[in-house]
Amino acid sequence: MSHVGVGPRAVMRSVAFLTAGVLAVPALAGCTSEDPSGKPLAEQDVAAAARARISDGGTLRWAVDSVPDTLNAFQSDADATTTRVAQAVLPSMFRMDETGSPVRNPDYLESAEVVDTEPKQVVVYKLNQQAVWSDGREIGAADFAAQWRALSGKDSAYWTARNAGYDRIEKVERGANDLEVRVTFGRPYADWKALFTPLYPKDVTGTPDAFNDGARRTLKVTAGPFAVKKVDTKGDQVVLTGNPRWWGEPAKLDQIVLRAVPRDERVSELVAGKLDLAEIDPETADEVGLAGAPRDPATGSPLMGPGGTPAPGAPGRSAAEALRSWAVANGSDEEAAEEEVLAREKRREAEAKARRRQQALSGFEVRKSLEPAYTQLALNGADGPLADERVRRAVARALDREKLAEAVLKPLGLPAEPVGSHLALSGQPAYADGSGALGEQNAKEARALLADAGWVPGGPVKKKDGEEAAGAEKDKKDKKDNDEKDEKDEKKSEGDDDGTYIVGEDNKNEDNKNEDNKNEDNKNEDNGNEDNGNEDNGNEGGRNDDGGDDAKDGADRESGEKHSSGKNTAQGGAPGAYAPKGTAAPADAAAAPLAKDGKALTLRFVLPSGPGSETLRTVADRITDMLEEIGIGTEVTKVSDESYFKDHVAAGEYDLALYSWPASAFPATDARPIYAKPVPAADGSLNVAQNYTRVGTDQVDQLFDRAMTTLDQKEARDLLRKADSRIWAAAGSVPLYQRPQLVAARESLANAGAFGFETPVYEDMGFLKKGAQGSRPSAPASSSPSS
Repeated sequence: MSHVGVGPRAVMRSVAFLTAGVLAVPALAGCTSEDPSGKPLAEQDVAAAARARISDGGTLRWAVDSVPDTLNAFQSDADATTTRVAQAVLPSMFRMDETGSPVRNPDYLESAEVVDTEPKQVVVYKLNQQAVWSDGREIGAADFAAQWRALSGKDSAYWTARNAGYDRIEKVERGANDLEVRVTFGRPYADWKALFTPLYPKDVTGTPDAFNDGARRTLKVTAGPFAVKKVDTKGDQVVLTGNPRWWGEPAKLDQIVLRAVPRDERVSELVAGKLDLAEIDPETADEVGLAGAPRDPATGSPLMGPGGTPAPGAPGRSAAEALRSWAVANGSDEEAAEEEVLAREKRREAEAKARRRQQALSGFEVRKSLEPAYTQLALNGADGPLADERVRRAVARALDREKLAEAVLKPLGLPAEPVGSHLALSGQPAYADGSGALGEQNAKEARALLADAGWVPGGPVKKKDGEEAAGAEKDKKDKKDNDEKDEKDEKKSEGDDDGTYIVGEDNKNEDNKNEDNKNEDNKNEDNGNEDNGNEDNGNEGGRNDDGGDDAKDGADRESGEKHSSGKNTAQGGAPGAYAPKGTAAPADAAAAPLAKDGKALTLRFVLPSGPGSETLRTVADRITDMLEEIGIGTEVTKVSDESYFKDHVAAGEYDLALYSWPASAFPATDARPIYAKPVPAADGSLNVAQNYTRVGTDQVDQLFDRAMTTLDQKEARDLLRKADSRIWAAAGSVPLYQRPQLVAARESLANAGAFGFETPVYEDMGFLKKGAQGSRPSAPASSSPSS
């Protein structure tokens, strides 16, 4: 699995500085003259070609992860293949452009706009007069109304996964004529362009039975350039064929066959000539790139590797080894000669097989871009050490995100820049780098945060029977297993005393006077904010230095408070065992393991073990090393891909985990359940929605709610950027890098590959005419090495 938690919308989805636990937001990036959204870091790579250069006919065999359990994108078991089918066969009012922004789809819409805001928001859709369903019926208000009723959440008989936006609609009705649809909202909704994409016919959404079961294995009525011919579960494929009633540019291909092929088997299927297009891993990309590289006519070995890098030496034996082999095979020792002859025969067969494999792959090329998704480090704040946000911030500030991004992206020739937002990616309108709300990587300040939380270098690890290292899993494991592990992992502290570092009792520590660690943000220069008096003080859980206004406003107050007496009552704090404000940990104990109350600071790092997760495991190794630099230990647990997300991430059985979220053109709607503050459910459990870190605040929720209701796009962007700054400050998750998108494509295939942000144009995909070539983007500029 790719560990992108949901498809882009299949299942649903500033300048700041942090010092010693207090956030100040002196200015938002949106207030500067330069657009903080920037540009997409990489173009799409699809071998773009004009339709005139593409042959008519042919079948595209496209590898997917699975045959979908349902073709209804609004059901909980919909997946990425469901989305792909829907894009090819159903109406979409808006599609994504190269910046990940919604743009009107002219095949279905003449126009769509907000015509009234008072007393209520009204949107009028004017439909393309040629737009019809495959049964000949016009697309119209009845289809819009049926989908609204199914997804409004008012009728529990409909098994829907989400109703965001549809629950704000008051009514859907026919407009001035049959081509107009008038939608009136009971509550304002900024992300109205997210609605009715995809649009299902009323045959599917008109009744609960049709909605729940009628579109799981077939779609009898469609309205795209393709139609669903069959879903073949035995053959592990979905077959799409051209729609004869399609009114737009006719599909170039006769068929698209979506084949479920495991990722570790895709290179074999490419070699066997059974695929034309497949997303692949970096190792397969290297092999495909080398197979298609220019070769030395004399040796047949590649002249250059992927991305213009020097190719490795040709496989095989050196001249000296070949000469020795000939001598042994023709020598007087008959037994040795016979063995060498057999060995030479095996080598010739292996080399011939490798040449055939290379020849088969030479007809493919690697198309690469950055996927509209980012990988993050999640920190489970439900309990254990990470429930203290100072510990979470310390973990986050120990990470060199630039090095992590470079480790993944630089070898692939892709821009290696860390992601600066939880809510958007570079180039999207809502993007701004909000990481300053947390602060740059700084091991010294990370250790100071840990000392403030009571975790001290070189502290004693005193363990009682059945007790284990601190972590979110401490209450969830068998006592006997814990006892056995403690016997193996327990380490003695060095020195004659117990090794505990008490701030103020170490006269050798020069860092206690370190001016850089003084909390200059206590003055909170932005108390005069315009958002209920509490937008820009940034105090979402550090010390309450703003005079307690948050409590008066009803905002949540998390760990890190100080009473007027000056006594620190922060979660996890212990009198005499934490650093006072502005104090750094002793330099000579920087790498020593940390402990508190006789327990070592060890975090459980859960990772997937499957063959497609090598990159995540490499990143995890580097993170483990970075945490070790500040004295945090990790206990790595590898679990099956099938179990990873369901049984560990979603269930909260982890301290640290790596997984991805897709970017959305509608972050106010799609990102809210990912970062919303968990609330108690009626049965006493905690309703976390998609917030698997269990970290959230009332302030972030309020900012999302305001962004969702304003129709002023600039105001919405500013609110989202403020929300992102606060998400950074809470340190429940740390965005690392945009995921690479590597696709092996037959060289003659045009308008398909690594799509980046853009919605694929299925009718333009096809195979080039003889002699024609597609356009490829120039090689992305590599990021300069970090200083």
